[in-house]
Amino acid sequence: MNTVFQKPETLTDVQMHYCPGCTHGIIHRLVAEAIDSLGVREQTVGVASVGCSVFAYDYFNCDMQQAAHGRAPAVATGIKRVLPESIVFTYQGDGDLASIGMAEIVHAAARGENITVIFVNNAIYGMTSGQMAPTSLLGQKTATSPRGRTVEEMGYPIKVCELLATLDGPAYLTRVSTHDSRHVLQAGKAIKKAFEIQQQKKGFALVEVLSTCSVNWGMTPVNALKWMEENMVPYYPLGVYRDVTAKEGN
Repeated sequence: MNTVFQKPETLTDVQMHYCPGCTHGIIHRLVAEAIDSLGVREQTVGVASVGCSVFAYDYFNCDMQQAAHGRAPAVATGIKRVLPESIVFTYQGDGDLASIGMAEIVHAAARGENITVIFVNNAIYGMTSGQMAPTSLLGQKTATSPRGRTVEEMGYPIKVCELLATLDGPAYLTRVSTHDSRHVLQAGKAIKKAFEIQQQKKGFALVEVLSTCSVNWGMTPVNALKWMEENMVPYYPLGVYRDVTAKEGN
């Protein structure tokens, strides 16, 4: 019998702690599949952030380093500069990357650091009980915006890909989603390309992945996927925001 589907070698056998309906597990698998397909597991170093994905070092079967809250890009920069032939990636949520870590990600991108960033945007602080995140949508109710986010009180949600696209340093910026199987497959291709960009020494690559947080959104997993498609995708348009390889005809 031929095997047509199996667990990626870059994932461990540890049972994940994520809530039912959370798409972190899907994104983990996509990252692992990309690493497997490129044959770089033995030279890969992942940097885990603080947030729901804080235990990522238990799930990825490669060298992992834990970073302080928001500092994953700085840690990844240090690792890559000391071990330039390694493949280095960070795995960060929106509270980690777009709030306390905003300066870190902006300057890593501006410097064009040759690292890969997987940025999971679920529009809320998941681990700490659902506070408003920098990416929470206007009108979205959270633990710290119970009447809904307003421009007057909290300002506008931050669009990370669009923000980083104003810089000259990034080589690859794209936003993908996990709300259905077709978009999951597209996300997998984007993540693989982000690692290929690093292999080719092109520079900084970031993949923003729209994700769910059904528990803190107060929804069933199915309704959370629908809410993401109907509310997050319109505000955070999917697509490529920078691709230096397109200019080169690759």
